[in-house]
Amino acid sequence: MTDLTETNPQIVDDRPTKPAIWRGLRCKCPNCGEGDMFARYLKVADTCPSCGEDLFHHRADDGPAYLTILIVAHIIGFAIHFVWSAYRPEPLVMATAFTVGSVALSLFLLPRMKGMIVAIQWSRRMHGFGKPAARDG
Repeated sequence: MTDLTETNPQIVDDRPTKPAIWRGLRCKCPNCGEGDMFARYLKVADTCPSCGEDLFHHRADDGPAYLTILIVAHIIGFAIHFVWSAYRPEPLVMATAFTVGSVALSLFLLPRMKGMIVAIQWSRRMHGFGKPAARDG
């Protein structure tokens, strides 16, 4: 598959994916990186408060939850194995500690995963993000 910028040098990638992903992981607007992406914990703002970019087009659906579960399960799974092998704590203590850790890590990662998915959709012009701005003339 050829890149559009190779076949047509006039096309410029004005929405690079990598910076947008980093901005999304910081829960910032994928366009300017300044405004907060979220109006509440997981509610994406309709527009960026800094640059006015429309963000209501997103379709994150279940993707952030799946990514969060994938990451948390791997981290907690390796931690459980290490702690049990090295220290052999009481099962109830271990279960309580890892339950609290899992919930805390999930609550921390979930908005960041959603921000990343919205940023990828924005950079790839998916789900309405690709509508060109109205131009004069």
